[in-house]
Amino acid sequence: MTTQSQSEALAAAITAAIGAAIERGDLLGTIPVTIPLERPKNRDHGDYATSVALQLAKPAGKSPRAVAELLQSDLLALESVSAVEIAGPGFINITLNRSSQAELVRTILSSAQQYGIGNALNGVAINLEFISANPTGPLHLGHTRWAAVGDALGRVLTAAGAQVTREFYINDRGNQMDLFGKSVEAAALGLPIPEDGYQGGYINDLADVVVAENPGIKDAAADTRYESFREAAYKVQLAQQQGVLNTFNTHFDVWFSERSLHEAGAVEHGIDKLRQQGHVFDSEGAIWLRTTDFGDDKDRVITKANGDLTYFASDTAYYINKRERGFDICIYMLGADHHGYVNRLRATAACAGDNPDYNVEILIGQLVKIMEGGEEVKLSKRAGTIITLEELVEKVGVDAARYTLIRYPVDTPMVMDIDILRRNTNENPVYYVQYAHARIAAVLRNVAELSIPMGLDHFDPTQLTHDRENELLGTLAEFPSVVAAAAQFREPHRIARYLEELAGVYHGFYADCRVLPLGDDVASPLHSARANLCAATKQVIKNGLDLLGVSAPERM
Repeated sequence: MTTQSQSEALAAAITAAIGAAIERGDLLGTIPVTIPLERPKNRDHGDYATSVALQLAKPAGKSPRAVAELLQSDLLALESVSAVEIAGPGFINITLNRSSQAELVRTILSSAQQYGIGNALNGVAINLEFISANPTGPLHLGHTRWAAVGDALGRVLTAAGAQVTREFYINDRGNQMDLFGKSVEAAALGLPIPEDGYQGGYINDLADVVVAENPGIKDAAADTRYESFREAAYKVQLAQQQGVLNTFNTHFDVWFSERSLHEAGAVEHGIDKLRQQGHVFDSEGAIWLRTTDFGDDKDRVITKANGDLTYFASDTAYYINKRERGFDICIYMLGADHHGYVNRLRATAACAGDNPDYNVEILIGQLVKIMEGGEEVKLSKRAGTIITLEELVEKVGVDAARYTLIRYPVDTPMVMDIDILRRNTNENPVYYVQYAHARIAAVLRNVAELSIPMGLDHFDPTQLTHDRENELLGTLAEFPSVVAAAAQFREPHRIARYLEELAGVYHGFYADCRVLPLGDDVASPLHSARANLCAATKQVIKNGLDLLGVSAPERM
């Protein structure tokens, strides 16, 4: 079940009015692909304003105002519209019928958790890779941002109709894995950690678990013992990463091993496919991909002259593997130090015969700074370097960490103030939104205790005429289009910012519009209508928080 926002319904009505005017011969030209609509800050200018008449004027050979006048009567004939005024050179200001607008409450309560669900991406299979990590230590703060944002983006894309597969790419091949094994081996044997090995208390913890789970491992042949430690510690560390992510409410459909690409011959297969496309060449004993044909700054080596494969070989094989698994769009969410990957991944897609403007997307996330007590937190008790996901959750909780990481655009650096996130005040954004949900839940409990008639059988939309009610209804009406935009632009932070706006509008409504009867007053249809409006608002807040993977508490 999909839901259409109020603005989408109005845009469709304006499109129909333009089409009718063209069909009558009153207007020349074509119907615009999109209808510009905005909600005026001054509601004296109506509920919506459109500049479409200015777009249509030149091809029609008329003034914008004359075009607006042509559309005015068709728009006035709509049951949902109470007034259409033309302002300035040809802006059309539209005021909706209050009772028609209030019918939105019925839509929301009938749709429940489906309100906001769209179909723009129906039938599109998306591979969303949003953490790529070595299984050699705890997930750090950079991974944490993607763990929150990537999971929320997956939820948003699903809400837009896409078939989303969430994928974790395990960097489990190469020299770093050997160093990891040697580091854990040294810790288990009480020897110094190799100078270029992995440091931090967690290595000692891993060594203890590995020895406990693998009796006799220390007695293995000395020349291959590190390999046994490597494999055993890999298993333990990966399970720890998975457990922490589950606690963080982030779940993956696929844990993809880099090793598996090589073991299955996917790298050779990828090279063959790219060679068939005509973009692989041999030079100086090495095998190259001519990515400069598609905007990369230099051609890339796939296989070195000595026969060793480069990291890029895995990258190309992995992309081709994803496409051959049936994904239409491959989204990569990479860290701030991966800007160089953008052109080479786009060029790889083009070399494979794909459209780099559609089949591959690369999102680059910027750094997160943690502040506590007025100072930046850099060191981790366990990892010995930067703070880990687990430690962040211990400091502020899952909801506050997730919400805060999601509410900022990922292409901008962000500062997370631990002290603010621990406060139960309005300056803490997650508290502000969750409190609005809990406050409505409390109101609805009072409604039940007072036996005020509730539900759609007791809902009269004509009762909702107050400006605050109209403002709240208008904000609720935009939720589907906010979800659609969040999916279209890959920006789940739009949901968080919308929820903060909605919470503020609700608080204003609650202050000016009495929901519960005073004293011994008898409950009226107005109280029932407002109670239903509260229930609709609660539903939308919950739907939005669900998209962010954040809880919607009934009590706080």
